[in-house]
Amino acid sequence: MMKIRIISSKDDIKSLTRNDLTVHLAYRASSTDMFRLLQASPRLRVVQVPPSYYKNMPNTGRAFLETQGVQIIEGDVWGHRKDIDEYYVINDDMIARIKELQSDGLDAGEISSRISWQMKLSPSMVNYIIKQSASTTPP
Repeated sequence: MMKIRIISSKDDIKSLTRNDLTVHLAYRASSTDMFRLLQASPRLRVVQVPPSYYKNMPNTGRAFLETQGVQIIEGDVWGHRKDIDEYYVINDDMIARIKELQSDGLDAGEISSRISWQMKLSPSMVNYIIKQSASTTPP
């Protein structure tokens, strides 16, 4: 299971935990906000940003996150309501489906197009999951 923490304002950054590895920024974050993300959650590995914000991300904030090993990906969390849950959950069934398609011999592009359509995940997030599963799967 993979949990994506939804951050919809500067105030939400304060509620991040050290265990939050993946966040979705649902607002236009400043470079200072990106610095605060890592202060609140030093183990952060992925920041997902909506397409409309991705193109206009501050270069200093982007460079800071990338030098700290944080991957920045473009995408949305479709159909998620933060008032119900602060996390968007990618359940084990979704991850198993991705691994199943990999074992069927499909390439990453085909998998991401199928999964993003079926499960309402961004292609960039599916590609990230593919890379993660490849690095954690024993040979």
